[in-house]
Amino acid sequence: MRRFKASLSLLCSFLLFIGAAFAQTAVRIEPARGGLGWLTHPYQRREVPPINLANSDRLEALVRAGNLYLTAQDVIALAIENNLDIEIQRYGPLIAQENKRRADSGQALRNVGASVVAGPSSVSLAGVNLTASGGATTGAAGAGVGSGGGITLNLGPALLNLDPQFLFYANFQHATSPQSNTVLAGTTALTADSRTFEGQYSQNWDFGLYAQVTYFSQRLKVNSFEYPENPFTNGDLDLYVTQNVLNGFGRAVNGRNIRVAKNNEKVSDLQFKQQLITTISAVLNLYWDLVTFNEDLKAKKDELATAQSLYEDNKKQVQIGTLAPIEVTRAEAQVYSSQQDLLISQTNLLQQETVLKNALSRNGVASPTIAEVHIIPLDTIQIPEKDEIRPINDLVQESLKNRVEVAEDQINVDSKKIILVGIKNGLRPSLQVFAEVTNNGLTGVPNPLIGANIADPYLVGGYGNLLGEIFRRNYPNYSAGVSLNIPLRNRAAQGDYVTSMLDLRQTQLQLQKQINDIRVNVQNAVIGLRQARVRYDSAVKARILQQQTLDADKKRYTLGAATVLQVVTDQQTLAASETTEVEDLANYSHARIAFDQALGTTLDVNHVSVTEALSGRVARPSVLPANLPKEQGQ
Repeated sequence: MRRFKASLSLLCSFLLFIGAAFAQTAVRIEPARGGLGWLTHPYQRREVPPINLANSDRLEALVRAGNLYLTAQDVIALAIENNLDIEIQRYGPLIAQENKRRADSGQALRNVGASVVAGPSSVSLAGVNLTASGGATTGAAGAGVGSGGGITLNLGPALLNLDPQFLFYANFQHATSPQSNTVLAGTTALTADSRTFEGQYSQNWDFGLYAQVTYFSQRLKVNSFEYPENPFTNGDLDLYVTQNVLNGFGRAVNGRNIRVAKNNEKVSDLQFKQQLITTISAVLNLYWDLVTFNEDLKAKKDELATAQSLYEDNKKQVQIGTLAPIEVTRAEAQVYSSQQDLLISQTNLLQQETVLKNALSRNGVASPTIAEVHIIPLDTIQIPEKDEIRPINDLVQESLKNRVEVAEDQINVDSKKIILVGIKNGLRPSLQVFAEVTNNGLTGVPNPLIGANIADPYLVGGYGNLLGEIFRRNYPNYSAGVSLNIPLRNRAAQGDYVTSMLDLRQTQLQLQKQINDIRVNVQNAVIGLRQARVRYDSAVKARILQQQTLDADKKRYTLGAATVLQVVTDQQTLAASETTEVEDLANYSHARIAFDQALGTTLDVNHVSVTEALSGRVARPSVLPANLPKEQGQ
């Protein structure tokens, strides 16, 4: 029965978290709605939902009796669902997607997006840190690479508008003009009623071809006998094409921004991944520091209890006359010193909780759910008996394959090479070949002012006669030619090309520098991990020896062979060694996290799915254990 209840509780928790996750407002772009469907959607706005400042239900589900119980995996899940640095970067891929849409139309790229930011840092064990606000600061790895890939140049041949254009023009006019020569016009006031219609379709192709089809017609009625057909309608169907042969020729030139925009989409995805790695590493450091702060609090409580016990024992011995009164004063001073250490440890713990809660909540510590709760960590730092570290060369190769920064720089080098193709093409003169074909037509009715015999019978008719003349090509026009434009000095194009080549060489060197830095980072991470283990092992041994020294001096003190000063000194030394052990324990956890970052395996080690993180929903439920530990006395 108990197993059934436990299974049922686990299932309910899982369904609760799945439902709550999908209920959250996702970062998205709403499609255009209403109107006439696809016909009007290109001219309607697409909405972006308002920002979501509600925390996921996972946060409230982990609160019991004023305590927030967290495992390391819970911290990661809450950071993915609620951390604002990650939420900000979720807009990056959508921005890059819309930038790609803009580039597909032939427009210049926009450099938009937010840089990767570092996560919050822990407070100091030495005392309250007035700058530990938990706020993120710029300067993390990968910072400065916007969702636009850092590339916004629009040099080289002019960009072509790749969106087809349709133009419709209509004009209705009545005009009256006084005439000085009545012989030609046949009237002293010439009136003309006209109806003009024009439709045009034009399009550019990315290999440099431009085509334009125009249909024009005009109906004119005048009060003059000089026109054999009155009213009459004239019109034409015109096709005009032009092709860039030198400057502006080819898909590699005219489609360069589209290819760069595709690369920038990849950069944006990598940048989100980098922010995810940075934030998860930061919150894990906060969590493990909180664990060590709890251990430090326990040590300070033991220190105070020992000092209090010595103080009470000394008072009894003074009362019976076996100890000098000055020893009570010394013991009491140690009590006050231990109380001060305990107070510092308690306030450090409270401040560390505040920083961590701010990192796990969308509205910071203003959230009523977590404003007053205390965080109880459920995990402890587990140090393996031995660190399995592979050869440095193998670790470096793994890091170069996994590190986001290398992939970003490689993509940016490729993008600058793509842009350089267009800038190089700008060195060429402009040579265009063009051709135009026009079919004309004219139709009308005989002018009643001069009789029907004068009008050309072929031109007499309605609008269908006009269309027949146009499509039969009774009155065709043909033209073709070339246009050559040669800049004599071409200084701007020369300067742009060389400047872009120099910029490309700088980017290639930056990539090599990034690779060199990664090699150093990996080696330093290995050294730091080994050093952290040695320091922790030494601290543990020092604390054990100091505990043994204190126990021995306390026995000697009861036998009268040691002084109170010696015992107090041993207590102080033991407290310092316990603090050192706690700090070295935290340093080992930091070294391990830094080692994972150096190898680029942070997400794999912590079982983080980028797809889940991008959606802001972690499918794994958080289930509290049956027997929850009690909070430490703050």
